[in-house]
Amino acid sequence: MINKKQVMESLDMLLVPGVMRSIVKMNLVRNIDISDGKIDITLASTALSPGTQEWLKNKINNIAGGFTGISEVNINVEDAPVKDLNQIGNVVAVMSGKGGVGKSLVASLAAVALTRDGYDVGILDADITGPSIPKMFGIGDRPSGSESGLLPVTSKSGIEIISINLLLPSEDDAVIWRGPLIGSAITQFWEEVLWGKLDYLIVDLPPGTADAPLTVMQQLPVSGIIIVFTPQDLTAMVVRKAVKMVQQMGKPILGVIENMSYLYVPEINKKIELFGKSQAKDMAQAAGAPLLGQLPIDPALAKLCDEGNIERYDSDTYNDFAHNLTEAFSLWQKNSRANEKRR
Repeated sequence: MINKKQVMESLDMLLVPGVMRSIVKMNLVRNIDISDGKIDITLASTALSPGTQEWLKNKINNIAGGFTGISEVNINVEDAPVKDLNQIGNVVAVMSGKGGVGKSLVASLAAVALTRDGYDVGILDADITGPSIPKMFGIGDRPSGSESGLLPVTSKSGIEIISINLLLPSEDDAVIWRGPLIGSAITQFWEEVLWGKLDYLIVDLPPGTADAPLTVMQQLPVSGIIIVFTPQDLTAMVVRKAVKMVQQMGKPILGVIENMSYLYVPEINKKIELFGKSQAKDMAQAAGAPLLGQLPIDPALAKLCDEGNIERYDSDTYNDFAHNLTEAFSLWQKNSRANEKRR
């Protein structure tokens, strides 16, 4: 006799149009009842257009009706708030007090690294006035959805992405908003986007310690922060302000990463510190967190970002960063579980 697990495994092969993740991973399957040769399946209609709902119902009917011993399939559709469907294990914000240090790059590389490790990952682009995430991933499709919610756009490797640039008439259009509107947009990306089941949601923050970072830390259940900086003395001074903000907000810093640490010239086998001596160890000490890596200025990476192919990037330094990142997350989660047991 067919059981719920087998039905769920079959439904996990059915992808939601527009987002291209399964209805199971989007957490749209609310209930499955099996009895006397009959299957009753309840499907959430959240963020689905009427046409998509009908298409999914037909597909589900064909899948469930194909099981041996099943003579009747009933599919019920119900409304469900986005907050009841989203199951996000960890919200990780990427932050720096200074602009132009590569927060979006690090956020994207972190998401790619976690995805390669087999995790389900999303990126919330909270840099409302300077969004660059879609460009690096080569995404130009507008998000689909309905009055009940918005579906993120999925990258080539399966990373869910939402960004204000995906909602503008043109990617070159400027967002000229005051702080409260920016904060409201970030909150909506959290509360009204159907992320479904994710292991990690990476939040790409704008620079500074003002409205947008404050909104994220107060409104979202941030698990931890990654601090990004470059070697200049000026940058280090400004980034320390961000570190102090995070500490005052009581959020853990999972690690720090030095971007644009050097330029490697293979013809002479030499690393050139274009922006001065590395401050990686000092910043790690100031943050009280591990150093996740020192990323060089890499023309190959810049080219891939311009082409929208960041997911194809690979290098020894990046692999070291990816390894350190997953190790830091594993250690943090282990410590978190231990602290919970003590309570």
